[in-house]
Amino acid sequence: MKHNQDVTKEEVDSRIMEIASKLKILRIKKGYSSHESFAWNNGLNRAQYWRVEKGSNITIKTLLTILDIHNMSLKEFFEDFQ
Repeated sequence: MKHNQDVTKEEVDSRIMEIASKLKILRIKKGYSSHESFAWNNGLNRAQYWRVEKGSNITIKTLLTILDIHNMSLKEFFEDFQ
């Protein structure tokens, strides 16, 4: 495992994109074809959620809120990440 100072920008971006991609997959599995309908039906800001799925604005608080919507723990969410 690399220490924070050894992680390059590209590696950080790819990990964020992996999280964003998984959130999009979870949304689709829940039956939502668009980020807008998912956000609207779950009380999320549509623009903010769009940025989350694009990997440009993911905070821990937002991630936890979205995982609560999916009734998923952090452990469950990250179990297939390497």
